[in-house]
Amino acid sequence: MKKAGILNRGLSGALAELGHGDEVLVCDAGMPIPRGPGVVDLAFRAGVPSFAEVLDGLLAELVVEGATAAREVRDANPAAAALLGDRFPGLELVPHAEVKARSAGARLVVRTGEARPYANVLLRCGVFF
Repeated sequence: MKKAGILNRGLSGALAELGHGDEVLVCDAGMPIPRGPGVVDLAFRAGVPSFAEVLDGLLAELVVEGATAAREVRDANPAAAALLGDRFPGLELVPHAEVKARSAGARLVVRTGEARPYANVLLRCGVFF
């Protein structure tokens, strides 16, 4: 049994399958989830687990070479915008419709219980060497 890191077996296993260039969508509870990518749904109740908790847990285990979020986050959810700006200095901001369209090509979707708008980010996996 694991004693640290991500304990959810579905999520831990899905992360182990990722490779360089694969994308992971970390999203709020309201984001439409496209058909195609694998999904790990962590949402339990509104706000639980939060976008920040899940994102930080993923960042502790993944090599991320790039991140993309909706530019609408700046006005609609300043807290999420600040979090994303802090975690990803080179954050790419695009229209929300583009994030939704690009999410169909993600390898994995991790749905949080976040109940604030535009708390979504596409992470592009890097390589540790």
